[in-house]
Amino acid sequence: MRRDRSLTRSEISIYRNYRVVHGLRIAVAFVITFLVLRLLGLPDHSWPLITLVVVMGPISFLGNVIPRAFERIGGTLMGAILGLIALRIEIYSLPAMMVWCGCAAFLCGYLTVSRRPYAALLIGITLAVVSSAPAGDMQTALWRGTNIILGCLLAMLFSSIYPQRAFIHWRIQLASFLTDYSRLSAAGFSSNILSRPDLKKLSTRIMNNVVKMRGLLIPVSKETGIPKEILEQIQVITRDMVAGQRFQIEAHWASRASRFLILNSHTLSDMHKMTQHTLRVLALALHEGNPSPIKANSERLTEITRELHELLLAHEGSEVVESAVHGYVWLSIQLAVQLETLSALIHRALTE
Repeated sequence: MRRDRSLTRSEISIYRNYRVVHGLRIAVAFVITFLVLRLLGLPDHSWPLITLVVVMGPISFLGNVIPRAFERIGGTLMGAILGLIALRIEIYSLPAMMVWCGCAAFLCGYLTVSRRPYAALLIGITLAVVSSAPAGDMQTALWRGTNIILGCLLAMLFSSIYPQRAFIHWRIQLASFLTDYSRLSAAGFSSNILSRPDLKKLSTRIMNNVVKMRGLLIPVSKETGIPKEILEQIQVITRDMVAGQRFQIEAHWASRASRFLILNSHTLSDMHKMTQHTLRVLALALHEGNPSPIKANSERLTEITRELHELLLAHEGSEVVESAVHGYVWLSIQLAVQLETLSALIHRALTE
């Protein structure tokens, strides 16, 4: 998919209600699969349905479903082979079969703490399903393994119909984070209010967005090829921005005198306006897929950072400026650097 593709309003609305869409997808897939299996009269037809729900159950991003389905197929094949061998051994000796199944179960348990725990788990599940067939009944065992693989293929088929893409979810979540961060900044540093506002609800929503983005990083990287390091850096910056803003609001409202000095500083005022503008530009770029305004905005951010350094140095050691103001200025410098880095990373994510 094109990373810089613009997101339509209807698409954003659908993705924001992804739980409803995901539920409908599984419901339609389940009903159609059930009817097809019933009409075909396949034996043990409950297993494709179980597999379908298990594979599609977690949110069906293409970056999640396809790897999970292939892991399930691989684990199923391995478990089916081990189970068939166990059924063959049972014809000659039940104790020998138990020893074989014990070794296979040990392999399953050993591999569950590897890089492919899901596939390892399926080895044990399929082993149990296949080996529980009547002794020597290879046909039943083969059908059970085949039905599980059929469920995986059906899960991939239904997930590929208007698929949920983690990259689009990530863009929407990051844009929402930037918009809410802008609102929190505007409310927390406003010169039009006399007392500190209650921002707990908005702060909680911002933190929830950061947490949600964390779960999207791996499927986003798999879908788009964006290096995971870039996505991790963006995640770290968003988390640091939230932490820094909390301390910055504390410094802003530390005392009436410090707040008066902050509000009357032209450089800090410019920084506040630039912050709001940058956040809007980044959020718009994520929705429209157009990263060109980001680069132009970064130049002004660099100038603001230099001016803030000069402001901090000009008042270093001054008794007139309170420590709260020094802290506010230093945090403003950190925010400017974070926004500049974030701009560059989002530009890379949308273009490279």
